[in-house]
Parts: sequence; structure tokens; C-alpha cells
Amino acid sequence: MSDLQKRIEGAIASPKNLGEMADADSVGTMGSADCGDMLRMWVKFKEDASGRKVIDRATFQTFGCQTAIAVASVATELVAGKTVEEALEMSGEDLSAPLGPLPPMKIHCAQLVEGALRSALMPQKDGEETASVELNATTSAVGGQAGVVPGLIDQFRADSSGGEKKVRLILKKPIQG
Repeated sequence: MSDLQKRIEGAIASPKNLGEMADADSVGTMGSADCGDMLRMWVKFKEDASGRKVIDRATFQTFGCQTAIAVASVATELVAGKTVEEALEMSGEDLSAPLGPLPPMKIHCAQLVEGALRSALMPQKDGEETASVELNATTSAVGGQAGVVPGLIDQFRADSSGGEKKVRLILKKPIQG
């Protein structure tokens, strides 16, 4: 077993900061149409001793592979105590660094975490269509009958009390090549 596999298994065995944060100041969601992975990150801020607004805590939930869970777990630990600007400077590679270099087929896991973090930290601009997406159930025609089919994204819409929220979703474009 490689060192990377051992570190991922360790992070999976005891993931840090897993779950919804009820009193979050910001929430970001990232999804990949290519692999179906989805990740949501909650962020809570505080003022540090010098008066700077810093990340107090970050949590996550994901529909993703073990690597995505491991990267999200270590990333939530890494961003604690950082300002928004400092956290936004971190790349997917930075956020996954405690695990070691990811193989090429798993780099998208780090990008998923980076995207969810950016979605939570970047202010939404008025009129920015790609930044704010109203999430609805997917309409599907199966066997000639049209109907509403809930997808993974619908599970991200509902809050723990059963109500609905608007979330910010950034969809990655498939790489053409």
C-alpha cells in the first residue's frame, strides 16, 4: 500500500469537520458533470486578536470518492485561521498537500474542494449568471412519460429542517481533448 493510500485511508477513517454547519456564514457548492461528484462546504468566520476576519471553522458534505472526502477533510483543517484572501490563494494542490501528490486521475478531487471553497468565499456579483443557479429537480422523459426526477443536486438543496435554500453552484466544463 502506498503512502498516499495510507494517508487517504487515515483521513477516511476519521474525517475532520464532516457535516452541515447550521450557523455558517457562507455556503459553497461545486459539482462535476464528468464524474457526478458534488461537494458542499460551510464556512464560519470570526475576528482574530488583530481584528482581521478569519475562517473560524469549515465543514463539508460530499457525494464523492474517498479521495474527495480525504481532500475536503484536510482542507477544512488547513483553511482555519486564514483570511478570505489567504484561503482564496490556495490551489487544489495546496489544499491536498497533507495527503501528498495526487495521481492525475484524482486531481479533480482537489479541484472539487477548491471550487466549493471558492464558491463559499467569493462574493456573488449581481447579474453573474454562472455564479447563482436556481436548483430544480431534473425533468426527465423515460418511456415517453415526462416527470420530475430528483437528482443528487436536489439533496444539496434541502436544509436539515426540510426547507429549501438557494445555493451557489459552479459547474466545471469538461476538458475537450
